[in-house]
Amino acid sequence: MSATETNYESWLAKAEHDLLNIENNLAAAEITWDTVCFHAQQAAEKLLKAFLIFHRQTPPRTHDLIVLLTGCVEIEEELRLLESDCRQLTYHAVSVRYPSDLFEPGEEDGRPLVDAALRVREEVLRRLPTPSEPTGAMAPSPNDPDAEDSCSGDED
Repeated sequence: MSATETNYESWLAKAEHDLLNIENNLAAAEITWDTVCFHAQQAAEKLLKAFLIFHRQTPPRTHDLIVLLTGCVEIEEELRLLESDCRQLTYHAVSVRYPSDLFEPGEEDGRPLVDAALRVREEVLRRLPTPSEPTGAMAPSPNDPDAEDSCSGDED
């Protein structure tokens, strides 16, 4: 593995960029749900690859989250709880990449995938050291004990 490939923080930053794309799409007047679904899968993929890279594993060149999750589970068995989310994300991300008369995702497809990607994020980040630089995308996980509460400070 080269020095660039071992930088799990870069993979985390790219995942946060995918989540920021989702956030921007959800704030738009017209939401492109196929793009939301695609970026949800991409965020989860990069998070799982970051986990593998942190543990000195070379991630397989695949977009199949179940394949990536299998490698992660070999390191941390508890990540198996993400299997259903990874299956959903993989299925929908592949089905939305190209035009199809059979399937065009809507809000009922996209919102659960965003939630799935955020669960992958939460579980992976719980098992990694805090990145040295903040990435600035979507709000911290509500279960993150290190997240700042901007409403609790008493400033004079």
